[in-house]
Amino acid sequence: MARRISMSTRGELLEVVRERYEAATRTERTRILDEFTAVAGYHRKHAIRLLGAVERRQEERVGPASPGKGRARVYGPEIREALIQLWEVSDRVCGKRLRPMVRVLLPAMERHGRLELDAATRAKLLRVSAASIDRLLGEVRRLAGGGRRRPAGFGTAVRRSVPVRTFNDWRDPAPGWVEADFVTHGGTSVAGAYVQTLVLTDVATGWTECIPLVVREAEMVVHALGRARELFPFPLRGLDFDNDSLFMNEAVVGWCRAAGLEVTRSRAYRKNDQAWVEQKNGAVVRRLVGYGRFEGVLAGEALARLYAASRLHGNLFQPSFKLREKRREGARVLKRYHAPEPPVARALSHVAVSEGDKAHLRTMLANADPVLLLAEIRSAQAHLGQRVDERGAGAERIAGPAPVNIERFAASLKVAWCAGERRPTHRRRYIRRKPLVRPSIMDGVRERITAWLEVQPALTAVAILARLREADPDRFQARHERTVQRFVKLRRAAMARDVLLGGPPVPTKTELRIQPA
Repeated sequence: MARRISMSTRGELLEVVRERYEAATRTERTRILDEFTAVAGYHRKHAIRLLGAVERRQEERVGPASPGKGRARVYGPEIREALIQLWEVSDRVCGKRLRPMVRVLLPAMERHGRLELDAATRAKLLRVSAASIDRLLGEVRRLAGGGRRRPAGFGTAVRRSVPVRTFNDWRDPAPGWVEADFVTHGGTSVAGAYVQTLVLTDVATGWTECIPLVVREAEMVVHALGRARELFPFPLRGLDFDNDSLFMNEAVVGWCRAAGLEVTRSRAYRKNDQAWVEQKNGAVVRRLVGYGRFEGVLAGEALARLYAASRLHGNLFQPSFKLREKRREGARVLKRYHAPEPPVARALSHVAVSEGDKAHLRTMLANADPVLLLAEIRSAQAHLGQRVDERGAGAERIAGPAPVNIERFAASLKVAWCAGERRPTHRRRYIRRKPLVRPSIMDGVRERITAWLEVQPALTAVAILARLREADPDRFQARHERTVQRFVKLRRAAMARDVLLGGPPVPTKTELRIQPA
């Protein structure tokens, strides 16, 4: 029953048990602790702290120690004040680093008159331990840091309870040990809500299942894992997650353990610990879906339809490599692979797969038509391609995939390569944009300025703008000086080319862009 009740229920239970615990004898407290830890799932020492035994003993020690009870205070406020100064001078290092620095900083500060201590205080300061330094400076550090640190949440406790499994810890496992990871479909932005794909890959065989999640919630992950157990052709033995909070929470980890699945996790920021599923993220999901953004329930339905069509095609017919050995020779890393096989072949040849599961796999393989499966994949991709970058609020229900004409599709395979990319999810939709043509302040006066420059080549842009303002004061203002300067610069460059090359210059792109229509 441990870890199965809510936090609010635990709080109510704690308030009730605390009253009984405070009034109970030593023998009764032992029995109360046994019952409380069994129901709430707390560690025994943590339960003792919650019930107030440690806090009451600490409260009794506050203030001067009673004769014969507790320990007398060794380091008083004068030691704390001196430590604060030394801590600031050391640039606020920790207690373990500050303790050896005291023997260096204290004489230097006394020598320069920065700190004055009596002999007794100085002796205590030189023998204070690192733990005592941290305790005496605890409140100062908290206030200097802007308040208390955010307490570790329950997810951190769940993460610590899950053992770590690295890449080298697998040791050729039996089918049923699965790695899990998420592939996001947020496009070029991770803002807002978007669809994610839960990818589960069996380490021994490479069998991969993909399940879309419309909402990022732990309850949805539990339902997706339950669905994955039904899709895998052999029983699951364990799940290896990354450190995503969507995996490392009480709902998901508790469900896996209740289902008899061993739960492990990879190291943080070590993607090679989940090399098998990381490979499928690109080879399966991105190859099928692409990198577009998908939002809403309708996009999730289209993704589910695509994965349902592709799971048999990939697991029954597409071979993949599997690493056999890896060794280092000097600066080179040599890798050797098994012969490429589809996941179904590895499952059929493995001794840990039962005969009943093998018979089911043989039936699936005998009934599967690779051309029909590919046609369904292309049809689902065409339907999903209409959802690329479509926002969830403005999404509309569109007609489902059209019925597949298998004969026509099979005949088109011979010339399909001529059409280029056949996956609509990888083709960006063309959006026609008209060229932006804005009227220029120089329209109608370019020929006049060119004539002025031919007569007076040294005429400045300021003088030209003054003439234009005199001729048309409502149109030209002082802020147009930079525009006139750019045009004059281009015309002088054209005139210089004409003089040097002896003929009319070829107009540049900039000059063509500013010519009148």
